[in-house]
Amino acid sequence: MIMDAALLTPPRRLSVPIDNRWGAGEMAVLDFGDPARPVDLIFSHANGFNAATYRSLLSPLASSLRIWAPDLRGHGRSTLPTFARPKTSWRDHRDDLLALMETLDGPPVVLAGHSMGGTVSLLAAAERPDRVSSLVLFDPVIWKRAAVLAFNLPFAHRLMGGIPIARATLRRRSLFDSRDQAMAAYRGRGAFKGWPDGVLADYLSEGLVETPDGLTLSAAPAWEAANYAAQAHDPWRALRRYGGPVRILKAEHGALIHLPRHPRGLPNVSVETVAGGGHLFPMTHAEVARDALFEAAV
Repeated sequence: MIMDAALLTPPRRLSVPIDNRWGAGEMAVLDFGDPARPVDLIFSHANGFNAATYRSLLSPLASSLRIWAPDLRGHGRSTLPTFARPKTSWRDHRDDLLALMETLDGPPVVLAGHSMGGTVSLLAAAERPDRVSSLVLFDPVIWKRAAVLAFNLPFAHRLMGGIPIARATLRRRSLFDSRDQAMAAYRGRGAFKGWPDGVLADYLSEGLVETPDGLTLSAAPAWEAANYAAQAHDPWRALRRYGGPVRILKAEHGALIHLPRHPRGLPNVSVETVAGGGHLFPMTHAEVARDALFEAAV
């Protein structure tokens, strides 16, 4: 399954025009694998990160699969505008992913993603189940049904900006003198605890952009916080609408998904726990995540 050449060959960089109600721009995409074959899998990243963060997860699969990994709106190298409309849900990311899928001519693809990217993949699959062969979701954000109902109440989004993770994100340091300084600030700390240096370096390679004042985060803290607060979408409805195979890997510690192992009324959904894994297990337990992607796409 894994060949050394795939590890050494960098992904190609694509820029895909997107024009929808959320604002027009270019979606940056990393293209892994043989460009002569159809795309097998589209992988969407977590909030605040970027496609390059998952390079070491995805590159070993390039000898067997063709994978697209987009930078979602407001992340990485994508130039899609943010806050063009009020931000209350992840439907903007869903619609961007649907637009990206429309550029493909091949057979249905596997949609996969981590955290927000997993939920966005689910929302997109519910809209176009005919274009999605299966889903592989790594600790997607799926709240309990009662919470989802509450998040969809009128004006609930006005209260969500005060949730702790959104407030903490707004306080994050966002300016650095150098990449080495950023590396030292993040290594082994907070959410980055347990990350291999190579994965952290991949995140920073696309996670920092040059400005006259220094290096700043490509995913602006205000946008990252807004994504955390924007929960007026319904993943439970999406699970019912999609109907195809859904394999969910959840963290053993700090999981953001609230589904039992075999959810009632959803026979095509399976939920597995990654032993020892936290919410960011694709970075720390990459082999488990990689095997799940490979098994779904071959």
